[in-house]
Amino acid sequence: MDEELKKSILKSGTTILGIVCKDGVVMAADRQVTAGTIVLSKVEKKVFPVLDYLIMSGTGYAVDIQRVPKYLGAELKLKELRSKSRPSVQQAASLLAQLNYSGSRNPSMIPQMAGFLIAGFNEDGTTELYSVEPIGGIYKVEDFDANFGSGMPYVLGLLERQYKKGLTVQEGVELAKESLKSSTQRDVGSGYGIDVFTITKEGIKKVVEQTIEPNYIEDKKEK
Repeated sequence: MDEELKKSILKSGTTILGIVCKDGVVMAADRQVTAGTIVLSKVEKKVFPVLDYLIMSGTGYAVDIQRVPKYLGAELKLKELRSKSRPSVQQAASLLAQLNYSGSRNPSMIPQMAGFLIAGFNEDGTTELYSVEPIGGIYKVEDFDANFGSGMPYVLGLLERQYKKGLTVQEGVELAKESLKSSTQRDVGSGYGIDVFTITKEGIKKVVEQTIEPNYIEDKKEK
């Protein structure tokens, strides 16, 4: 991993994850947005439906995470109009990788720096998940990934032990919930809530929407 990616992990206070299942894909994220040691937002959604067959989540600079999905969606619609055929998930991921590559290398005082997970269902009903690095690398995910958020080590550690090839989407949802809860317990950049989506040939659905609320409990006094 080069120096740029090492720095991006330190700056990316978030947890995103994608899990490949036998009947679809699960994508999830927490809701906390940080700036250094300050929590800027406790309610930010980090999983974005791009088109009716495509969804993505991001980690890195908030402005890029919010901007890129809108730009990508517009470019894909133009591509569909020109070619008269809907772009595949792989084509969408490749375009996203090109955007990241260009954004991180064009001369700028603040270069684009955000990693993404992108998933969707193709016209033939197949589902796919891709991971796109902040600097443009693209990888098809065959099992699970968390890109380069600060919660990545906690998520990947749990998934390495609990992920099973061929698990169902429903099992993937439960595994995603446990992964996010593990991350929010230990990663200072993640917390305050979780959102979980499923991507199947039937469509994209939000299946979990939970808020983490702190409670103060009186310590038990010794008698």
